Amino acid sequence: MAHLSSLHSSVGVLGISAGSLLLLVNDYGSSPENNLIPQTALGILLLIISALLAYAGVRRSLSHAQLFSSVCLTVSALWCGSGLVYILVGQGVVQPTELRAALVPGLAAFTLALFIIGSVALILRKAVLAFLAIGISLACAHQIAGLSAGGFGQSATAANYLLVSLVGFYFSVGRLLSVITDGKLQPPGTGIQKKSELQTEQNQGCSDALSVGLVMNLLSASVLACPLLGVVPQLFTGHVPWLWTAGVFQLGMCVLFYRAMDTLAATFSGFTALLKFAEGYSALLSFYSIQPFSPVPFPVVFSVLFFILAVFSFQKSLLEGLYQFFFVAYCIAIAAQPQGFFQGGTQGVQAAIFIVSAFMLLIATFNMVSSTMIPTGQGHFKALVTKMQGLALRAHDKEFHTPHLGYSKYADAEVLGHACNVLAAFAVTATIGDRNPLHVLVLPWVVVAGGALQLLCGSVAFARGKTFESTVFIFYGMMWTMWGLTRYGGLYGETRSFHLSVGIISFMLFNVLVTAAALFLNVAWFVYAFTFQLILISFLLDAVGALPFGYDIGVTIIFGLVSFYFFLSHIFNSTFQSPQIPLGNPLVKLSGVGGGAHVCPHVTARKASSVQQIAEIMKNGGICGMPTDTVYVLVAACNRPDAIVKAYKVKKKAEDRPMSMWVSSIKQLEPVRHLLSPLLLDFMEAAWPSSISMVIPRGPWLDFYGLGDAAKHIGTPQSIAIRNPDCAVATHLISLVGPIAVTSANPTGEADTTHHNQVYAKLLDKVEGVLCDGPSPENIASTVVDCTKIETGHIGFFRVGLIPKSKVLQIFEEVQRRHRHGQTNPVFEPDLHPTETQPDLSSDEDSTIESQRETENSTPPTASPEQSPVLGDRS
Repeated sequence: MAHLSSLHSSVGVLGISAGSLLLLVNDYGSSPENNLIPQTALGILLLIISALLAYAGVRRSLSHAQLFSSVCLTVSALWCGSGLVYILVGQGVVQPTELRAALVPGLAAFTLALFIIGSVALILRKAVLAFLAIGISLACAHQIAGLSAGGFGQSATAANYLLVSLVGFYFSVGRLLSVITDGKLQPPGTGIQKKSELQTEQNQGCSDALSVGLVMNLLSASVLACPLLGVVPQLFTGHVPWLWTAGVFQLGMCVLFYRAMDTLAATFSGFTALLKFAEGYSALLSFYSIQPFSPVPFPVVFSVLFFILAVFSFQKSLLEGLYQFFFVAYCIAIAAQPQGFFQGGTQGVQAAIFIVSAFMLLIATFNMVSSTMIPTGQGHFKALVTKMQGLALRAHDKEFHTPHLGYSKYADAEVLGHACNVLAAFAVTATIGDRNPLHVLVLPWVVVAGGALQLLCGSVAFARGKTFESTVFIFYGMMWTMWGLTRYGGLYGETRSFHLSVGIISFMLFNVLVTAAALFLNVAWFVYAFTFQLILISFLLDAVGALPFGYDIGVTIIFGLVSFYFFLSHIFNSTFQSPQIPLGNPLVKLSGVGGGAHVCPHVTARKASSVQQIAEIMKNGGICGMPTDTVYVLVAACNRPDAIVKAYKVKKKAEDRPMSMWVSSIKQLEPVRHLLSPLLLDFMEAAWPSSISMVIPRGPWLDFYGLGDAAKHIGTPQSIAIRNPDCAVATHLISLVGPIAVTSANPTGEADTTHHNQVYAKLLDKVEGVLCDGPSPENIASTVVDCTKIETGHIGFFRVGLIPKSKVLQIFEEVQRRHRHGQTNPVFEPDLHPTETQPDLSSDEDSTIESQRETENSTPPTASPEQSPVLGDRS
C-alpha cells in the first residue's frame, strides 16, 4: 500500500514536471509571431497531462494525502482550461487576437489559488509542494504579463517552468528509486509523509475536495468579474473552457464529498457546478451573437434552495454557512436582471465571491494540514439547537449513511436528487412565446440539473443498493434531458407530433410501473411518481398540439412543490433525530412470505455488533452469506446439522461437490488433537491462517463437532477439506459460532458471487443473513493441498491457487526439518483452552475463496482429482 501511494505521488509530480517542461519548451522556442508547438497540439498535450494529474490527485485524495491532492487537482484544472482555450484558438473558434482576453481571467484565478496553497505548504515546511505551487503561480503571473505586453514575461514564464520541472523530476526519480530499492536508496527531501502528518490530514475529512471546490468558485468568479473590472471587454466564447472546466471539477468534488459521507458539501458542489455550466452556456451563445434572456422563476427557486442549504450548513461551521449566503445573493441578482451573467449586478456579486473564496481557500487549506486550526465557528449551531425544546440533533457519522443492503462507500444523494427535480420543474415553467428557444436561458437548467446531476444521484443511489430511488432518478433524468433538448434546444419544430409522441408514451408506460411500485413505499413517493405522470401527459398533449392552456405550468408547479417537500424532508430528517417530517405509510401492504414477513438482515462487516448478529442467526440454525478476500461464501454452523442440510439443499449440489470445513484457528482442533497426526498439526500451525485448504483423512474426530447425519455433506467418504481463513471478520465469526461448513454463495453452475447484493439476489429468502463488505477484491481460488498421506513425508496438490506451490513446499520442508530435530508443536499446551481471542476488526477483511472446478495434481500425487472434496467448489 505504501508503494502504491508512492507511485501515485510520483505520477502526480512527474505529470506536473512533464507539463512544465512542455510549456517551458514552447515558451523558449516561440516568438510573438510564431509558435513552436501548434496551438491545437499544445492544447491536446495539456489535456492528456491534465487527465493524468486528475487521476493522481483523486487517488491521493482517497488515501488522505490531501495537500498533495489539492495541488495536483488545481494544476490539472489550470492546464485543462488553458488547453481547451488553445484548442479553440487553433481551430479558429477564438481569434488569436482574443487569446489574451480568453486566458487572463483563468490565469489570474490560478495565480492567486496556487500562491495561497503554496504559501500554506511553505509555512508548514512542505518544501516540494510549496516550490511546485508557487513556481507555477509565478509562471501564470508572468504569462499574464507577457499577454499584456508582448514578449515581456515569456522568458520569465519559461524560467519558472524550468525550476518546477527540475524539482519535480528530482522528487519523482527519488520516489521511484525508493520504491525500486525498497527504501534503501532515498535522496534527501523525497520522503513520503510521516504517519503523524498523514493522521493530521486524515482527521480533516475530505478537505482537499473543499479546497479544490473553492478554487473552482474562485475561477468562475474571476471570469465573470473581469468584464466588470475592465480587464476583458465582455463574457465571450473564449471563457467557456474555464467555466465548464470549473463545472466538471465541481462534479468530481461532489462525488468525493459523497465518498466522504458529507451530503451537505456534496449538494453545494452540485449546485455550484450547475451555475458554472449555465454561465459557460451563456458565454457559448455569444459566439452566435445571442445574449440569453433569464426567466425569473428559476433563479428565485434556486436562491430558496441555496438559502435552506446555507442554513443547514451552519451545523458544520458558521463560516461555511455565511459563505453559501453569497450564492443566495448571486441567484437573486440573476433573477433581478434579465440579461443575467452579462450585467453588472451579477458580475459584482461574483467579484465579492472571488474575494471571499480566496479567504475561504486560505483557511480551508491551512486547517487541512495544520494541527493548529483557524476558528471557523464550529459547534454554535449545535449549542443553539440544544437550547430549543423539541429538537434533537442526529449524530453525524458514517454509520448514519449505512444503506439497506449493508456497506456502501457513498452517502445518501437524495437531497441533491430531489433538488434537481425542483430546479428542472420550475425551469420548464418559463414561457418562450415568440422567442427563439435558444434566446431563453432554460436549456442548461433542465439538461444539467434535471439530467446530468440526477443521473449522478441515481448512480450514487444504485451504489448504495437503493434500487427504487436509483431507478427514479435515472429515469426522470433521462426524461428531463430529452425534453429539454427537444423543446429548448431548437429541435421541437422538426420532431413534433408522431415520433415525439411515441417516445413520450414509452416513458409514460414505464412511469406507470414506477407509480405502482411507489404504492408499496409511502404516500409521498406515490404522489411524487403520480404528479410526474401528469407532467408526461402534458408533454404528450403538447406534442400532438392538444395542450389545454395553463395545464403544463400547473402540473409542473405541483411536481416542483412535491419535490421541494422531499428535498426539505430529507435535509431536515438527516439533521434532526426528532421531530421528523413525515413521508406517510405504504398505501398497499402485502402479507405472508415476500410481503415483509421475512426480511434478510444485511449488516456491515465493519462492526463487531453486526458480526455478533450474524453469529446469533447461525447459532439458531440459520445460513448466512459472508465476505472473503475473493468471492462471497455461504456458511452454516457445524453444530447445527439442520443448517448444513439446508445449505446443501439451497446449493442443489451434486454428490461430487461437497462442502468444506473452516476453523478460526488451530486451537479449535485442540479437543481432537490426539486423533490427528502431529506432523499435520505442525503443518497447519505453520501454514495457517492463509488461503490454503488442506485435504485430510476423515475419522472419528469429526463426531466431536456435532455434525450428525449432515457429516455426509462435508467432504467425501475418505477425506475432508479444512481451512483457517486469513480474514479478521471470518475468523471472528467462526470463533463466535464454532467450526463452520462452507460453500460458495451461488447456485451450482452459476458465476461466483462478488458483491453482497448478489447473495440475496441469487439465493433469495433461502439465506437468512448477509455480512456486507462491498465488492470482492479478488477472484482467485485457494490452494488445495492433499495431506491424506502426510505421515509418509509427502504432500500433493489438487490445485495451485492464491498461494504458490513453492511457498507451500517451503513451509512443509521447514516443518519436516523441525520434526527431524525433535521439536514439537507449541500450540497445544495443557493449560490452554479452546476459547478464542476476539481479533481486531479494524484490519482489512480477508478470507478464503471457493475452489475452482479445474484440478492440478502435483508430483507425486497422493489422491486422484475425483477424490478431492473441494474441487467442485471455490472455498
